[in-house]
Amino acid sequence: MKLLVIDIGGTNVKVKANNEDERRKIPSGDFMTPEKMVAAVLENTQDWEFEAISIGYPGVIKKGKIMTEPKNLGEGWTSFDFDAAFGKPVRIINDAAMQALGSYEEGVLLFLGLGTGLGSAIVFDGTVLPLELAHLPYRKGTYEDYIGLRGLERMEQEKWQEHVLSIIKKFSAAFLPEDIVIGGGNSKLLTKIPKGCRLGNNKLAFEGGFRLWENTFRKKEVQ
Repeated sequence: MKLLVIDIGGTNVKVKANNEDERRKIPSGDFMTPEKMVAAVLENTQDWEFEAISIGYPGVIKKGKIMTEPKNLGEGWTSFDFDAAFGKPVRIINDAAMQALGSYEEGVLLFLGLGTGLGSAIVFDGTVLPLELAHLPYRKGTYEDYIGLRGLERMEQEKWQEHVLSIIKKFSAAFLPEDIVIGGGNSKLLTKIPKGCRLGNNKLAFEGGFRLWENTFRKKEVQ
């Protein structure tokens, strides 16, 4: 089955199909409504073939439904009908959870995404549990205020990294993961990777989107 994965971020919307080698980027920001996102994706993938879609969304998802409006995009996401807009079946998952799923190997995995905000998720025995750690209190603000893009822009890289390492240590003590993946666009700025951690990449986010449909394919094959 031909799949399209859409990874929605506050800076770019990234798309990839499982039958194409190329990954494409679409600029995003506070102007990006779901209508504009769909139109831009269809325009940028008109030469691709796909039958179903996975969307990684930067917000709370429950039972495949968007529950909160995004912090760094336009409005209208919670009530939008993506299946109708694309004319194809769509599955939606939190963007950090999607990359966590694609990164998973075994045991308990903690995923932290250092991007425009702070994404977080846990995977245990192949089951994904999205987390919302970004807006919990930390020092004089929230975790996202210190290790998201705002924190990076406000502090020097070295000070920002100190907070990243400190927060990873706190989360590791709380969740006791066997594997920690540090993803997101700003993870490449780290000059030190703590023991027990590894860097993620966007290829793993797309892999997570493809994996969302694996059980469906297996059932069809069995039938």
